[in-house]
Amino acid sequence: MSEVLPIVVGMNSQQEYVLRTIEERDIKFVRLWFTDILGRLKSVSVAPAELESAFEEGIGFDGSSIEGFSRVSEADTIAMPDPSTFQILPFDDDDSPLQTARMFCDILTPDGQPSYSDPRQVLRRQASLAADEGFECHVSPEIEFYLVKSLDTDGQPPIPTDNGGYFDQATQNAAPFFRRQAMLALESMGIPVEFSHHETSPGQQEIDLRYADVLTMADSVMTFRYVMKQIAMHNGVSATFMPKPFQQYAGSAMHTHMSLFEGDINSFHDPDEEFSLSTTAKQFVAGILAHSSEIVAVTNQWTNSYKRILFGNEAPTSATWGVSNRSALVRIPTYRLGKAESRRVEVRLPDSACNPYLAFAVLLGAGLKGIKEGYEVPEPAEEDVALLSVRERRALGYQDLPTSLDQALRKMEQSEFMAEVLGEHVFEYFLRNKWREWHDYQQQITPWELATNLDY
Repeated sequence: MSEVLPIVVGMNSQQEYVLRTIEERDIKFVRLWFTDILGRLKSVSVAPAELESAFEEGIGFDGSSIEGFSRVSEADTIAMPDPSTFQILPFDDDDSPLQTARMFCDILTPDGQPSYSDPRQVLRRQASLAADEGFECHVSPEIEFYLVKSLDTDGQPPIPTDNGGYFDQATQNAAPFFRRQAMLALESMGIPVEFSHHETSPGQQEIDLRYADVLTMADSVMTFRYVMKQIAMHNGVSATFMPKPFQQYAGSAMHTHMSLFEGDINSFHDPDEEFSLSTTAKQFVAGILAHSSEIVAVTNQWTNSYKRILFGNEAPTSATWGVSNRSALVRIPTYRLGKAESRRVEVRLPDSACNPYLAFAVLLGAGLKGIKEGYEVPEPAEEDVALLSVRERRALGYQDLPTSLDQALRKMEQSEFMAEVLGEHVFEYFLRNKWREWHDYQQQITPWELATNLDY
């Protein structure tokens, strides 16, 4: 069993700042956020008068009612607010004029110990292991999603809000206005945005977040999804992070740029290497490639995720890496090669519907294992991997990724590495939940099957 790290709750100056800000800004409600194992956002609201005791004792709740948290016999669970995550929300979800704030929580057992089932704790554990090696992991995701006219489609494909394409300045629709609102809302919450633009498909948007430490970024991704859905709702449309909602259009990825810093020094940078990529960076990439088939069930956790991998534009199908190769699982960007702080690797495997805490944890864990055990990268891919046949990929030594959730779960359940990174509870529950999802999916009789087979 992996070591459980203590949660520090004695941050008096931060707690005092939160309480003072709430009073000065006349905040009426504080939403305490956490996620279940699948990455669904959970929330409980407290009045400011109750917050001081919440800092001291946490908020008790029934953990057996949250996906994967605890059994009924161990139901008592505590949500302990983390004052370092306090931010005022730019709006509330019920259009209330009253100002609302949010804080993320760490999940504790009744005796005050960190819960094995808390995804935030899973990621904190990997960040701590990186720190033990002298590293801090920086992450910058490119988050893709669709704006559609409605999510209530009676099983029919949704309708995109626009007909724009890659980098289009589509002034005839609401997309530029939406992204401008989104950037302002994120910046107001202390979540810096690097870029935003229209993606390749009608209705598809991309917003790239500026790098932060890995735990802060996972919090930011959860906040991002909430904010996007709220802004969409305020504009009379809907936002979806479903990996592939359209048969004919590209899926939505969360390409994740990663680097390791030792203090102010980027460990991924080597000015004497052709592409300024250090041995540490290559070993990190080798770790992700070596364990990619084991981690894909977490980075791509839905049955629909594999429609993106198999049929999406520029989605990785094999465990490959390449310089500027957008068909590879890990891409090495060649922008600003001489700028040490910019040297990074881009992992193109995760989709936008993953649990960011668990996805970042398994990617970081795989990379650290590659460094610790001195993995070597294979030769980089120079061709469009997606256009190669299975026989051609095998001849080049490329390991194909699982093509369904079923295959991915089989790889995961055989992986000692994944059990170690996730911890026994999360590992076992995740598998149990996802096998149930796969069996439910298999039982469906689809319109395609009826149209194809009914007259036999």
